[in-house]
Amino acid sequence: MRLFRYFFVATFLISTTPAFASKSEREVSAGIALYNQLKFDAAFPSLEKEAQSGNVESQYYLGEALRKRNRYMTPEAQQWYETAAMNGSIYAMIQLGRAKNDLCAIMENCPPSKKTQAEWFVEAKKVTLPKANDGDPESLYLMYEITLDHKWLEKSANAGYPLAQYWMAVGDRQGEGFFLIPGKRDEAIRKWLKAASEGGNPKAMMEYIEILYKKGDLDGVRHWLQAAAETGDQKAISSYGSYIAHAPDQVGYPLDLVKGYALISLLKELDGGGAIQDFVQDTLEEIGSKMTPKQIESSKAVAEQWKTTHPPLSFFPEKLGR
Repeated sequence: MRLFRYFFVATFLISTTPAFASKSEREVSAGIALYNQLKFDAAFPSLEKEAQSGNVESQYYLGEALRKRNRYMTPEAQQWYETAAMNGSIYAMIQLGRAKNDLCAIMENCPPSKKTQAEWFVEAKKVTLPKANDGDPESLYLMYEITLDHKWLEKSANAGYPLAQYWMAVGDRQGEGFFLIPGKRDEAIRKWLKAASEGGNPKAMMEYIEILYKKGDLDGVRHWLQAAAETGDQKAISSYGSYIAHAPDQVGYPLDLVKGYALISLLKELDGGGAIQDFVQDTLEEIGSKMTPKQIESSKAVAEQWKTTHPPLSFFPEKLGR
């Protein structure tokens, strides 16, 4: 039996792997927060305003949103990528370097660029390599994205970059690497997922929880599910809210109907198709049937307090989306 009773799937989900962000990066702008909730139409006005004010991250994400909404590199998307790249965004340089693989190349209508795809990769490497050689964990990871050389991914993971650690676990699970002794592959997967979880990667936390659950480590499950929920991960919040309200009682949390109801109610703001809202409505009805009107009313304050003290809800789409 799987631990999690429900996994949200957005109808326009753009990535199955979330990007890890540092604490400062999680303090995102309004536009980026909406982008991370896959609310592209709502995100555009905020992203445009932020991008025009000089916010480089918003310039990059505006390019991402435009490209993903149209499913190929449009002139407007490229303009914002190039603006971000000229302002130092390595992520934008990498996306511009990947444009030869974009749908526009097949359609033979890619917009003209300030540099060729190869030149953007050269520029990205020129900026990133010195930092990588100094041991910067994120730069080591970006060198992997630029070169697709696995040694950079391993160096980044060993340097403590959670996203690289997560991808090491994924690679080992998919059969990469050489493990002569039985059980060593599973041991490596656990090691990398644990390290990435400790670094704050919600995707790794959710996968590490599955391992702990199968081992019967419910203390670990409860710890990491709460930690994942506190990152804003919508999947974790759906499970954490349900379980603390005993809807169902699957991992042994103390009963807290008010907090469980509050957390599930937060998910009302997410889009992505009827399945999400059907789940939210059904679960709220299940929990609410055990509550008094006063408890339901008090849950509103609990929900508001959570929103003001935690990162926004997020699907954590991959920052370097394909």
